[in-house]
Amino acid sequence: MTVLHAAQALMPTGWQGDLRLTITDGRFSSIEAASAPQPGDVRVAVLVPGLPNLHSHAFQRGMAGLAERRGPSADTFWTWRETMYRFALRMSPDEAEAVAAQAYVEMLESGFTRVGEFHYLHHAPDGSPYGNVAEMAERIAAAADLTGLRLSLLPVLYRWSNFGGVAPNEGQRRFVSDLDLFGRLVEGSRAALRALPGATLGVAPHSLRAVTPEDLSAVVALAAAGPVHIHAAEQVREVEECTAWSGARPVQWLLDQAGLDPRWCLIHATHMTPDETTRLAASGAVAGLCPVTEASLGDGIFPGPGFVAAGGRYGVGTDSNVLVGAADELRQLEYAQRLGNRQRNVFAAPGASTGRALFDAALAGGAQALAADEGGLVLGAPADCVALDGTDPALLERRGDALLDGWIFAAGSRAVEAVWVAGRQVVAGGRHRAREAVQARYAGVLKRLMAE
Repeated sequence: MTVLHAAQALMPTGWQGDLRLTITDGRFSSIEAASAPQPGDVRVAVLVPGLPNLHSHAFQRGMAGLAERRGPSADTFWTWRETMYRFALRMSPDEAEAVAAQAYVEMLESGFTRVGEFHYLHHAPDGSPYGNVAEMAERIAAAADLTGLRLSLLPVLYRWSNFGGVAPNEGQRRFVSDLDLFGRLVEGSRAALRALPGATLGVAPHSLRAVTPEDLSAVVALAAAGPVHIHAAEQVREVEECTAWSGARPVQWLLDQAGLDPRWCLIHATHMTPDETTRLAASGAVAGLCPVTEASLGDGIFPGPGFVAAGGRYGVGTDSNVLVGAADELRQLEYAQRLGNRQRNVFAAPGASTGRALFDAALAGGAQALAADEGGLVLGAPADCVALDGTDPALLERRGDALLDGWIFAAGSRAVEAVWVAGRQVVAGGRHRAREAVQARYAGVLKRLMAE
């Protein structure tokens, strides 16, 4: 049993002071308001729920910063993708696990307590399936288990290279599966999660480029009641090619043909018309926004004001993991809107805190998108929470929502003092308990990969 005493804590009903939270068997078993700390309590200045990271490609953490040299012509998402393919072809299962563990340590240190791993690095470097077809999924699960990060695993069907079932290219060979092999991957992924408390399983048709309509229907059926994630409308070229293939834009096609509902999460959804924006919001599906990666790749700016005004739900993810940080994603989400709309405090209601609006939306949207039961700091919920350092210069003399504004816009990950997942402290003093070992292993992997 652990008892936390928070001078300030963010409850679903708002901020409360002097809160004592008892944790038993990984859940909040007692919550006492207006209570003085008792001997043996773990005392923290500020306590907030841990955030879900709804979209990650963990293996890409190893190539962070390696695609920042300009080529002979204009660089785009499509030229970056070729760099990513070359990097993906090098990793062994051991190396992929080590890179994922490094990414997951950084996620926890920044305030994320769950990840949605959009997992498509399935096969051996030559493209052949491993004897255990879920070998790489098991390595993702092992990295989550080692670090203590909750896992929502989203095995990806990647069958074709472009709209209309164009044959995959050589750079995609580690990703590609037919429907039979993918069915076995899903079952192997399910088995890989059995030992992980609180883990959830969904499916991820990679994109309308990578699956046909028939493939999409088959994949959604495999999800049963689990979440369905798909990349959609990330790039203008993608929108143009989808329109040429089907006569409809990607989000429009999914709305008309796929029966979007609250199980679905559309990753990026950057390029939408006003009608698509309103209809996506009405569907109950979550928009999975990855603002740092979207900025890194030059994707564009999500139509945030219209989507939120229509009641749309969204969460954030770290995608390529070029920079891992909960506050970083929320800050970039707001700042992109400020640049695009030439306004300030775009996501907040009049008179309200922008940090609070972003945090609440990411918490609720991420939990929905990952089929997670995290309910925040409430009785019976998993004890997944983050303590912020009240002595950080950006948090000094702040109370209530001003603490979130200070964390997101002025402090970032340095303000994260401690993190608990299922009541187990995994971060103390801003450092993950296994950081040294994980980083040493990661360094060895990078030494080998960078030597090639």
